[in-house]
Amino acid sequence: MNHRPATTTAVAAFAAALLLGGCGAGAPQPQAASGPPSPSVGSSSQPNAAGAAEAAEAQPSSAPPAQPSAASGPALCKAANLAAATDSTGGGAAGSVYMQLILTNSGTEPCLLKGFAGVSLTAGADGEPIGEPAVRGESTPVTDVLLAPGQAGTATLRYSQAGNHTDCSRTQAAGLRVYPPEDTASLFLAQPREACSNAGIKLLTISAFQAK
Repeated sequence: MNHRPATTTAVAAFAAALLLGGCGAGAPQPQAASGPPSPSVGSSSQPNAAGAAEAAEAQPSSAPPAQPSAASGPALCKAANLAAATDSTGGGAAGSVYMQLILTNSGTEPCLLKGFAGVSLTAGADGEPIGEPAVRGESTPVTDVLLAPGQAGTATLRYSQAGNHTDCSRTQAAGLRVYPPEDTASLFLAQPREACSNAGIKLLTISAFQAK
């Protein structure tokens, strides 16, 4: 029988082991399951300012709608709810007649009378004003005059006699047209007086309303 030496057998076994190891090193290795990338150090998980603003705009507002503010107080007195009268018991001086113009709240709600009335001499209830309207007397301060139904406010009205003015073109007026403060509607008071039809002659002066 022919026997191989032991060294030859060992060398062959070592070479076979190297060959198998080399083939194993070249084999593909299994990969770990992949997942979402981890956030880098220092990054924030919150959206940036612009993104937050866009998100806020996209969301419907939960704030309740604004409510209308309550009324600040009584409405101004208007001609439709006023009655006009005069009281001339104050007398006169130096060719002038002083009287109290009285406006009474004839409505059912309180109203505010504040400031100056517009007053003119007129040819009739529906007639045009004659001459210049009343000028404002500034000696009495403007104040709030709150009129409950049935209450009145007063203003001093001075009428200068037409005969005091030598350049007056005299004409007969049927009475006074009175506009309450801040109103475009008027009241008529039948009081026949002489007026001056030419411009520039001021026969009437009115003060601000006061409480009666």
